[in-house]
Amino acid sequence: MKSYFLQVKEVIQETPDTITIQFWHPINEQVKYKAGQFITITVPDKDKKKIKRSYSMCSSPSFDTAVAVSVKRVKDGIVSNYLNDHVKIGDFLEVVEPMGTFFFEPSETPTDRNVVLVGAGSGITPLMSIAKTALKSEPNTKVFLLYGNKDEENIIFNKQLRQLCDTYPERFEIVHVLSKANDNWLGLKGRISQASATMVFKDWGVDFQKDLFYMCGPEGLMQEVNKTLELFNTPSENIHSEKFHATSILDELNEAEASELKIQIVKVIYDGETHDIEVAPHQTILEAALEKDIDLPYSCQAGMCTACMGKCTSGKVLMDEEDGLTESEIKEGYILTCVAHPMSEGVVLEIE
Repeated sequence: MKSYFLQVKEVIQETPDTITIQFWHPINEQVKYKAGQFITITVPDKDKKKIKRSYSMCSSPSFDTAVAVSVKRVKDGIVSNYLNDHVKIGDFLEVVEPMGTFFFEPSETPTDRNVVLVGAGSGITPLMSIAKTALKSEPNTKVFLLYGNKDEENIIFNKQLRQLCDTYPERFEIVHVLSKANDNWLGLKGRISQASATMVFKDWGVDFQKDLFYMCGPEGLMQEVNKTLELFNTPSENIHSEKFHATSILDELNEAEASELKIQIVKVIYDGETHDIEVAPHQTILEAALEKDIDLPYSCQAGMCTACMGKCTSGKVLMDEEDGLTESEIKEGYILTCVAHPMSEGVVLEIE
């Protein structure tokens, strides 16, 4: 993985708890990426150790000159709070190259398709990149955005979204849904559901067989929208989704299964060395390794980028999230250590 030290060009306060950080490109080089991908930012923690977190880029490779990410403050979030509290113009941040399988690539031939975006809260970040890219690169494509938030004050990119509506009045349309709207709000209220998604999609006249659908946000939101897409038999290859954090599959175990969880010793073979790593219940293999100062490769820590991929040659491993791997990779025994839990004795991993 390639790393950069990027200088902060500008810091923009989007909402009371969200900032956008714009970076200068390195001298004599451009950071290349696809709309919707993420970068991984490294900051020091209180013990001077390096902490990495991944953030989707809100900038567009065909629309913007600077690479930019938007970071929402999270309760007890080490990196998100550090960035919100301390980063200023002129600072340099260590950044791992763009990654991710959630992306939009403009068509090389003329197309009149629709790109339908659905998000909530900070899930707008990669969708913003996709919207700008599609509008700029595909002159006949229409972009629709269904966007959920708590209230008007917390609509990230509110000003920029209105500007896109003004710039592309015939090709860009937004429907906002607010869960705690004030009495003056005339739009949709509540949370995005199967019913509201179906109604809005029909109003837009989307083609469920042809159009592209991109979703980013809480798992519940994507489940609701997927119900609509399944109802209309939308081809799976036209549906793209991304969640920022994987929910632990261990939380879904029944009482009997959960009672059997115990500390396991995982043997990890990496970079010519063998490590015996003690992994506690509810801990991922990567978390346990980093706790012991074993520097295994990783980036996103959410099962998205595959930087932490290894092959399980013995024992049983359960993953919170499998979307980052292909079916053939899973059958061959490959796992992602950032979302993997040892479920038996004798787990052996080989990491290249």
